[in-house]
Amino acid sequence: MKKLVVGIILFLSGLTAHADPGCQDAQVISGKLITDICWDCVFPIRVAGIPMNAGSDTPPSKAVDSPLCLCQDDLGVPHPGITTSMWQPARLVEFQRVPGCSSVLNGVRFPFDRINQGNHQKGGKQGMQGTFMHYHYYAFPLLTMLDLFTNPGCVSDGYLDLDMMYMSEVDPTWNNDELAFFANPEAAAVANPLAIAACPADAVSSTAGNPIDSLFWCAGSWGLLYPLSGNQYTMSSVVKNTSLLKVKVLAALHRRGLAHRTMGDDAMCEGMIDVTLNKEMYKYTLLYPIPETHDAHVTGESTFTWGMGRTIPAIGQDLIYTIWRWNDCCNISGN
Repeated sequence: MKKLVVGIILFLSGLTAHADPGCQDAQVISGKLITDICWDCVFPIRVAGIPMNAGSDTPPSKAVDSPLCLCQDDLGVPHPGITTSMWQPARLVEFQRVPGCSSVLNGVRFPFDRINQGNHQKGGKQGMQGTFMHYHYYAFPLLTMLDLFTNPGCVSDGYLDLDMMYMSEVDPTWNNDELAFFANPEAAAVANPLAIAACPADAVSSTAGNPIDSLFWCAGSWGLLYPLSGNQYTMSSVVKNTSLLKVKVLAALHRRGLAHRTMGDDAMCEGMIDVTLNKEMYKYTLLYPIPETHDAHVTGESTFTWGMGRTIPAIGQDLIYTIWRWNDCCNISGN
């Protein structure tokens, strides 16, 4: 009888652990803002079209390389300036199994206990296998926060501090594939074998560091972009699953006009609404649990080149990524 009671207790404790893996504090607001950032990833910096440092990465092919620019003020008066272009750490995105948990904000819990619980792997002999995680999307203008680059004319979106911008718990399309499909009807145009057969080319090119923007429905070696929901019906690694999810997040926010393009001649004075994701404009580094501090990875790049050994069992499986964004700016004298 004692063995039965002990077995029941262990079984119930196992269920509790699965239902609530805990809300971890990633201690983002700490010295990790210095130690866990890939500072080399800022380069190359272009001033007046001239690279100041070649760096390990290259500018996107659509980046501005002209030396001079022109912007209008609120009264329509044009002001000349000098182009300044660089990679900037602009956003954070965290993926959580516990609804309402924010590891970025010191492990605080928002009241979303009744929202769909996330998990890394589900399924088995019965039911469909797959994963689901909630996300929180933050403004993260790190260079401005640390007073390393404070020209207000080059802050394209107005964010000057760490701010939460979006939560998947209040988005009904994130946990419902059908709603996500009807919210993004272009998914029907690429739901065919020919479109899917084109994605291996994007996987090869992305792993070489050059994602193909014209194949907007592909996320390289990470998988297919649509539907733009948090459900994934694969049994891949945590790193690969969350990598695909972060591209879905960016694609969905661009589709809704909540994420802006900061690359190109027409985006030097202010961010432009672009309903399609420009994969070249972004690159990423893992911030938590084991950060990437020497190099960044591009959209769709194979996790074998950067993601091996980046998680910690039980306590380090809710990942946080830094999203780097290429910013073409018109630096006007006097701003």
